[in-house]
Amino acid sequence: MTDVISTRREGAILEVTLDRPKANAIDVKTSQLMGEVFKSFRDNPDLRVAIIRTAGDKFFCAGMDLKARASSDIIDDDWGIGGWGGLQELRDLNKPVIACVNGITVGGGFELALCCDLIYASEHSSFALPELRAGTLADAATIRLPKRIPYHIAMGLLLTGRWMDAAEAHRWGVVNEVLPKEKLEERVWEIARLLANGPPLVLAAIKETVRVAETLSFQDAMNRVAGRQLATIDALYGSEDRLEGARAFAEKRDPVWKGK
Repeated sequence: MTDVISTRREGAILEVTLDRPKANAIDVKTSQLMGEVFKSFRDNPDLRVAIIRTAGDKFFCAGMDLKARASSDIIDDDWGIGGWGGLQELRDLNKPVIACVNGITVGGGFELALCCDLIYASEHSSFALPELRAGTLADAATIRLPKRIPYHIAMGLLLTGRWMDAAEAHRWGVVNEVLPKEKLEERVWEIARLLANGPPLVLAAIKETVRVAETLSFQDAMNRVAGRQLATIDALYGSEDRLEGARAFAEKRDPVWKGK
């Protein structure tokens, strides 16, 4: 697409690469480009899984391009469709996104990873949220992180801006797996292919149900699911794929998913 954002496709998998030397920091234009890419991914029925990775092995992403921000008088930037990095506020993204984290993941870069459904990291990766030192709020991380890991651990990261290495990130459940850097992408693609071969309507229903249930009581969420009040649930329960799953099980064969 551009020198900054490139894509590679394998079947139903889209790999998105951010390449902004030296630290893969994101400015407004880059965020807008990423939003267009992930919107296109969301809206393309032939794509089922996305991978977000970055070039180089020192920085995954250093977050906001502070040099670009310092040279601008604009306070509230238009980060584009989907907000920061194209993912933070992208509505109705009911397809899995995997973060392939290789290197320093700081500030908005950490928030970008937290936007993803699965995070795989290399052994030398590290994470921090130092926004308070720049006099600002790590807004998305402040909302997301205390819901993902123990409260006091999350608050320690937010209030002090301290660094967390990959092993600690794995211990607290921030990342799914930690791997040697030479094996990281192989593992990410293995998982991506597994998901791409899975039932797309079920994956979509899982993502929407998890998202909606976050603000509801258990019973309210169950009522919405049972009443087919979520679009992905309604599509799943009335689909050919649901019948195919039952038939394949009865016939002791692998199901053939059509996504309809």
